[in-house]
Amino acid sequence: MIWGALAIWFSPVPSAGVRLAMAIVFAALGIWAFWLTRSRRVWLAFAALYLVLLTGWSAIRPQMDRDWRAEVAVLPRAYVVGDRVRLVGVRDFVYRSVDDFTPRYREREVQLSHLVGVDFYISYWMPGPIGHTFLSFTFEDAEPISISIEARPEAHEGFAPVGSLFKQFELIYVVGEERDVVGVRTNYRDEDVFLYRIDTTPENARQLFLIYLERINELAERAEFYHLLSNNCTLNIVRYANTVRPGSRFDIRHYLNGLFDSYLYQRQLLDASMPFEDLRRQARINQAARAAGAAEDFSERIRAQFGKRT
Repeated sequence: MIWGALAIWFSPVPSAGVRLAMAIVFAALGIWAFWLTRSRRVWLAFAALYLVLLTGWSAIRPQMDRDWRAEVAVLPRAYVVGDRVRLVGVRDFVYRSVDDFTPRYREREVQLSHLVGVDFYISYWMPGPIGHTFLSFTFEDAEPISISIEARPEAHEGFAPVGSLFKQFELIYVVGEERDVVGVRTNYRDEDVFLYRIDTTPENARQLFLIYLERINELAERAEFYHLLSNNCTLNIVRYANTVRPGSRFDIRHYLNGLFDSYLYQRQLLDASMPFEDLRRQARINQAARAAGAAEDFSERIRAQFGKRT
């Protein structure tokens, strides 16, 4: 009943007043059917209404051509020919503030054979056990490429966790330069950002990269809905990592993803040469990112903790 009322409220019906009225009527009929009467007719009427709702709900499809927010307006694409990967739609915005920026997209070409590692980011927009997670793929002869799995709001929307459970947002894999994808979080949104190097082989990193590229191209052809509990940033990282290196079982930190770095440490995927608390203290990159600004060597400067290799 609660799900049904929320589904009506978040439905594509244009008028908020109509949606509210329909949701109230639906909830009231449900309360009447289950708690205030034993009438079989009332129960059957509610069941029929619920069936109509489910039919309408299943007809709601993700779209490709909405009026998107500027940050997510362009879907990237990947072209893989042998060892070479060409990425178009790589985001590299010039920021003056959170809302004042110049959209800019690049084309990047890299070689799979030069992909050497994967770095993990976790970003907090507020204190607590929830954050945003994303990856950067590192190369021996090129700047890293960040890929961030995100909701794709329309121009008039902001992210709404409850709404994301009810087909409110499409899904996008933002491909970008780190001075954009990371820098906007550290330098303009004032989020706490932590950077970790994943302990993996270049072969596994390349396989994971190719999985991401396949998903990027799938979304460029067919839209999907973002879903907070089934199709989000962290669950997809876990899903793809399991394809490369099976063995990850359910862990509550897959959902409480602000604790996901401790999960990776426990699975021996992070630097084990120091206690986790020390590693986490070292992983915070805000000061280095702010000092780097939009410099060309942004990626190198936020990795001073790792030594010379980008």
